[in-house]
Order: sequence, then structure tokens, then C-alpha cells
Amino acid sequence: MAEFLWPRGGWTRAFHYVKHRMRRLPDSPERIARGIWAGVFVTFTPLFGFHFVFAALLARLMKGNILASLMATFVGNPLTFVFIALASLKTGHLILGTELEEGELFTLSRKFGDAGSDLWHNFIAIFTQAEMDWSGLAIFSRDVFYPYLIGGIIPGLVCSTIAYYLMVPLLRAYQKRRKGLIKAKFEALKQKTAERAEAKRQSDEQQGERSDG
Repeated sequence: MAEFLWPRGGWTRAFHYVKHRMRRLPDSPERIARGIWAGVFVTFTPLFGFHFVFAALLARLMKGNILASLMATFVGNPLTFVFIALASLKTGHLILGTELEEGELFTLSRKFGDAGSDLWHNFIAIFTQAEMDWSGLAIFSRDVFYPYLIGGIIPGLVCSTIAYYLMVPLLRAYQKRRKGLIKAKFEALKQKTAERAEAKRQSDEQQGERSDG
């Protein structure tokens, strides 16, 4: 849990690591960008705990890079969650014609906890004499999950599309530059090998001349 909330080296280092790994993926810029689109879009859904799964499925449907989609879910982290949740919930309530209650974001954890408690309690009730209670889950679905699910579509589409069109030229430029660097290194290695071979040939010739002398 501590590692999730604050990775070793801080979020800046984690961000640069993900960015570095994503740029080095062995795939076309378009496929990688489609994977990023899927990962960013899924972070705007209330499918917490299943973002990896749905990002991978969406990337597969879009013929995008699955690993890129998994990395792109990094967009949804403790530092951005408040902004993502606020945008999704406000948009959802606006679409549904309802209002986001004051302090709604601060009660999210409690409503998540109540919904989880209901699920666990009702699971135990299957095997015991306890009565099932869906009140916490009903409140969570009405006030959080449904507005979040509906409202996350628009900001999710906007942010994921922006990410796609930003990443395609950046990935293309990076891959072109990387190919140039690899080619330059190969040419330098080739030149060095040729120089060593020439030096060895000259050395062998000199030794042969000395032997003949």
C-alpha cells in the first residue's frame, strides 16, 4: 500500500521510468498510441481494481499495444485521482440532471467501504442465517458508481484522444532518433573493427618482412 501511494524515488522518478519504458516498446507509434488511448480512457471509469483488465481488453479490440495500455493506467494514481473523480462525477451528475452534493468526494472512501462491507456480509449470509443487506451498495451505485460511469465517458474520451495525438508524433520522432543512434553506433563499431583488422594485417605483413629479412 505504501509503495502504491508513494513509489520508491517518488512519483517523478516513477513517471520518467514509465515514459522511458513506453517509448522503447517494440511496436509502431500508432499501435502504442492506441494502447495509451485505452489505458487513459479506462482510468476515468469507476472500475477500480480492474483497470488493467479492461485496459488490456480495450487495447486488444483497438489493435493497440497491450503493454502500453497497462502502463497508461499510471495516469490514474493517488495524485490525480481527485481531479479524475471530480471531473467524472460532475459530468455524470450534469448528464443525469442531478447535483454533486457538497463534500461528496470526501465521503467516497466511506461509500466504497459500505459497498464492500455489503458484498462481504451478503456473501457470508449465503452460508449462514444472516439476512442480506444491500443498502450500502445501493447508495454507492446511485451516488457514485452510476454517475461516475456515465460522467467518465466524456472527459475520458477527451483526455485519451489528446494523449493519442500527442504521443504519435513524439513516439515517431523518438523511434527515428533511436534508429539513427543505433545506426551510428553500428557504423562506429564497423569502422573500429575494420581499423583493427587493417592494423592486424599491417602487423602481420611487418612480421613477415622481418622473417624474410
